Amino acid sequence: MLEAETGGIAGAAPGHGEAWARVCGRLKADLGDEVFSCWFAGMNVEQIEGGTVWLSVPSRFLKTWISTHYRDKLAALWQAEGPAYRKVEVSVRTAMRAKVEAPARFATPEAARPASAPPPRAAALPLRPVADAASARLFDDISSPLDPRYTFDNFVEGASNRLALAAARQVADGSASGVKFNPLYIHSSVGQGKTHLLQGLVHSLKAGHPEMRALYLTAEHFMYRFVQSLQTQSAMAFKEALRTIDLLVIDDMQFLHGKQIQQEFCHTVNTLIDGARQVIVAADRPPVELETMDERVRSRLSGGLLIEIGAPDAALRRAIVERRIALTARHMPGFAVPDDVIDFIVRNVTTSGRDLEGAVTRLAGHNQLTGLTLSLSMAETTLKDLIRVTDTRRVKIEDIQRVVSKHYNVSKQDLLSSRRTRSIVWPRQIAMYLAKSLTLRSLPEIGRRFGGRDHTTVLHAVRKVEEMLGSDEALVQEIEVLKRMLEA
Repeated sequence: MLEAETGGIAGAAPGHGEAWARVCGRLKADLGDEVFSCWFAGMNVEQIEGGTVWLSVPSRFLKTWISTHYRDKLAALWQAEGPAYRKVEVSVRTAMRAKVEAPARFATPEAARPASAPPPRAAALPLRPVADAASARLFDDISSPLDPRYTFDNFVEGASNRLALAAARQVADGSASGVKFNPLYIHSSVGQGKTHLLQGLVHSLKAGHPEMRALYLTAEHFMYRFVQSLQTQSAMAFKEALRTIDLLVIDDMQFLHGKQIQQEFCHTVNTLIDGARQVIVAADRPPVELETMDERVRSRLSGGLLIEIGAPDAALRRAIVERRIALTARHMPGFAVPDDVIDFIVRNVTTSGRDLEGAVTRLAGHNQLTGLTLSLSMAETTLKDLIRVTDTRRVKIEDIQRVVSKHYNVSKQDLLSSRRTRSIVWPRQIAMYLAKSLTLRSLPEIGRRFGGRDHTTVLHAVRKVEEMLGSDEALVQEIEVLKRMLEA
């Protein structure tokens, strides 16, 4: 329904309402219901004068996005309606009303608006200050929960994580006076302290600069909230909330999937960085190896400071174990671990700080539940599965892809591509089999790391190689050679 008759527009001939309805209909047909609902459902025609069509939207972000990506299309659609429409201008609704004293406004026609889209709002919807209760609730609802134990004070520093900790401290200490590293990208294998470091940064920033808005999100939570905002028709509020923060922290970036979600993340990052606000991202590998990630996202993340947290050395492993023992003793008075047991843990659990903490937790649990004295033999029995798992985790999928590519004289890009020639398919299946055998990655994760393939493709490859191993001695020897190359 039109909110005003066309004759009420100063200097305009009648019939503009019908023209606007046709423009909206063509937009919906060309772009689809979802895109139309997301960007154009709240657009109004405020004024048509001197050949210029003045369109209004509820927020500054919408104005920027539509002006950048759709103004030419809007202008072409209006020009197709006749020579009276030569130019299109997009403005924020509140600013537009200050310019036009008594505008007669066309809402987006009901016939063009998807059934799921909300009715147009008559006023702008700027994000309110954090002190506003409703805005604060929205901000808190978006955030992923923070673990109170994950602070800088509880983070054990060592040679492998010293640079990452220094960068995180500088961001936390200097955010009020300007951005230092943007984006800051921290990567490491599982259990090396990325989440602890990121949450410690947010805790520190909130304590030192309570006036600043710091948002910590896991990639999974970001995807969930974005999809939820589309389903509840609150996408604009969600996007505006993200674009008004001072610090955005995204954890487990490797799990961010979906073209539309990745595009939205990229737009958010670009907006924040262009506005000199800090972005920090953590993942289990560098941006160039995020094969399922959009190229624009990888490029943007690669443009900042990249820091790798390596496997803990012996000194750091000992410090982590001793810290965990001290924390456990607070809740279990009298709990103590003999030096030879500590040496055994430090020597055999080598790749993950999380595994080191888990080793102490296991010993404490067995000690409390069985009443047996902690000894080296007890540790060997209790931790044998953990030590075996730790040994398996030493092999990475990237290492497997590199070794298989070199052995079969194919490129890594070929392994990740959609090519189906025998010379490519067989090495790819071998690599998938090794990834399943030598790592703890799930079938879906392995599929994603091999060019975004389905888990059933990985399962087929594994079963095929296993079947051939039962009857092909040459293949058995070849697999053993590849394993020795990976262990070297």
